[in-house]
Amino acid sequence: MKLDWNRRTCARRGHITYAPDEGALRERLRAATGAGEAWRCLRCGDFALGAPHGSGPADRAPQVPRGRALRDLFILRLLAFERVVRGVFIVLAAAAVWKFSNSQTAVRQFFEQNLTVFRPVAQHFGYDVDHSPVVDTIRRTFDYKHSTLVVVAAALLTYALIELVEGVGLWFAKRWAEYLTVVATAAFLPLEIYELSEKVSGLKIATLLINVLAVVYIAVAKRLFGLRGGARAFEAERRGASLLEVEHAAGAEAGPGAAGTQGAAMA
Repeated sequence: MKLDWNRRTCARRGHITYAPDEGALRERLRAATGAGEAWRCLRCGDFALGAPHGSGPADRAPQVPRGRALRDLFILRLLAFERVVRGVFIVLAAAAVWKFSNSQTAVRQFFEQNLTVFRPVAQHFGYDVDHSPVVDTIRRTFDYKHSTLVVVAAALLTYALIELVEGVGLWFAKRWAEYLTVVATAAFLPLEIYELSEKVSGLKIATLLINVLAVVYIAVAKRLFGLRGGARAFEAERRGASLLEVEHAAGAEAGPGAAGTQGAAMA
């Protein structure tokens, strides 16, 4: 069963109605009922009782996403949520590296003291703590220079800010955010592929697939970089899906007399 994105959204957020100043178009969007006047919703096309939410020239009517645009917006907001969550975790990681850079000696002492406590337990189970790859990796981090850790923290924070800016921009369907997401995500794909070649994990595979799909989907669906006609074709598609555009075109094709007759019949 095909999902009706228009009615689904109106059921959650309510209808959006508008009374254009142009007489013929106004009558195409208005109907008189026993319960009072009703106006066609700019999103789902159903008539809603009550006064319109706005009025004025047709070209100043609110841009209401409909159909495929609503589906695209839903997907963009899923990506936006993922970007924001990732950005928050990276900020926390940057804060942890920064804190560690200012207290390496204390952390080293704490680690070695606890390692001494757990060494007999590990030996009991046949595990050599002193030659453990994990322990060796942790010990190597204690030898990093303070300046190196500061650079790492700054790089992580920069990456986190990019993710957060992408998330906010995608949530509000900003075109600049779509470009930023495609460029930034594509730039990190080689690094993700390299990390995957070093060690395969389900999380790395899932992250790589999500990022590849996000790049392809946004670039194609939003007609970025001139794809499928570029920005001009994207704007034409969005205007063509507008209910006011459809009604205006229908009235123009039918002619002023026909539009007026239909409006009188509806009233």
